[in-house]
Amino acid sequence: MEQKFIDLFDRYTHGGMNRRDFLERLSLLAGSSAAALALLPALENNYARAELVPENDPAIRAAEAEIAPGIKGYLVRPAAEGPHPAVLVIHENRGLNPHIRDVTRRMAREGFIAFGGDYLTAKGGTPEDADKAREMIGMLSPEETLAFSAKAVEALSKIEGGNGKVGAVGFCWGGGAVNALAASGDPNLKAGVAYYGRQAPAADVPKIAAPLLLHYAGLDERINAGIAEFEAALKANGKAYELHMYEGANHAFNNDSNEARYNKEAADLAWGRTVAFLKKYLS
Repeated sequence: MEQKFIDLFDRYTHGGMNRRDFLERLSLLAGSSAAALALLPALENNYARAELVPENDPAIRAAEAEIAPGIKGYLVRPAAEGPHPAVLVIHENRGLNPHIRDVTRRMAREGFIAFGGDYLTAKGGTPEDADKAREMIGMLSPEETLAFSAKAVEALSKIEGGNGKVGAVGFCWGGGAVNALAASGDPNLKAGVAYYGRQAPAADVPKIAAPLLLHYAGLDERINAGIAEFEAALKANGKAYELHMYEGANHAFNNDSNEARYNKEAADLAWGRTVAFLKKYLS
């Protein structure tokens, strides 16, 4: 897959154009409509590839849940007796889709009470249409997003079977939500992991209390443009953080339902670091 096609798809998925314009530009880049249609299956998410941990895995217990008023999502617990630390899993800008549900199950298999929050709860929940979900997420205000995150981690800090400690891990849009939650100074957040997420403003960095693990993709110029200022503020304010750059990887490299952007080597390395980081600060 040539990088020019991935870059165009990245612009499309982050609100740079509508689907009609995307398909027209893809056809121009590919040389024909037929060639563009042949590329689409690799560029778009294929949720049939998403299930690494089945819902009936004996090591977990999964169910839809409302952990606080208006805070709905997918709650997955380890089958083993606790207490267990808890982790809020924050989805990309396509909502609580099958891939993020599987990531939530993976987190539970690692020994965490994992809650995949549906940030579109107030708008009726994540729709099956991924483009519609993206449009709906684009309508959320930063204040709405932060309020959902804060209520979720508060509820998880008191959840039955938990040890009182809560972390958050987010991907893409969700990575930005993790950074925003940390920068709000939320006392219930004990560790945050952001995968290729938009950075918090440098002016808000002094309020960060939770240690952060930051994963970035080497080819992700859009998000990486904000790293230098964010990292400088983290250093200047003596904040605990780890930053890893995965050279040769694209934005969304963890999403194994996306053939074009998934990078197994980077994803596996980042996941191992994520689990170790969360266990360090939450166990």
